[in-house]
Amino acid sequence: MNNERAIVPFVISCLATRCIAPILGNSYYASTDPKGEAVKYSYQELDDIDKAILSELQTDSSISNVELARRVSLSPPAVHARIKRLEELGFVRQYVALLDREKLGYDMLCLVNVTLQVHQMQTIDVFRSAIAQMPEVLECYFVTGEFDYLLKVAVRTRKELESFLMEKLTPIPGIARISTSIVLTEVKFSTGLPLD
Repeated sequence: MNNERAIVPFVISCLATRCIAPILGNSYYASTDPKGEAVKYSYQELDDIDKAILSELQTDSSISNVELARRVSLSPPAVHARIKRLEELGFVRQYVALLDREKLGYDMLCLVNVTLQVHQMQTIDVFRSAIAQMPEVLECYFVTGEFDYLLKVAVRTRKELESFLMEKLTPIPGIARISTSIVLTEVKFSTGLPLD
């Protein structure tokens, strides 16, 4: 493994450009045993060293293998083997660079709530497929409560926001209601998961 691991974006962020984070997976992962049969691994099966490695990687995945080994008190080959295992089991999905949103000109961060008229699979599939093609949408969640979906949207100007809402989002068939909030201050942003 290259000592300087590759970096990739989780979401466009207003954090420093050298702040790196691997995207961690869910709590259960499937692998295969020597016979090719599926084997499940859970987060609870990770030991303290595995958790320490994941913690260091999600803080800065550009850390060298030698430095990471020093911090977790293992040899570089042992750390390399553990990282490969964690990657293969899906605990590390990818490595990301967190870009500076504001320096790239995306001064407006918006939270857009969407309600669909009907909840038939065809309507849902059309909506989700359309959202997946929109670069302005950083994240999209299917949620409980008053609205069906929550979108995190980054645009440069109010005109771009208007264009996104009127020319891209509103024309999607099946949308009943759209509500938009503009973020004034980002109080906290983190890609790091608690690994207690």
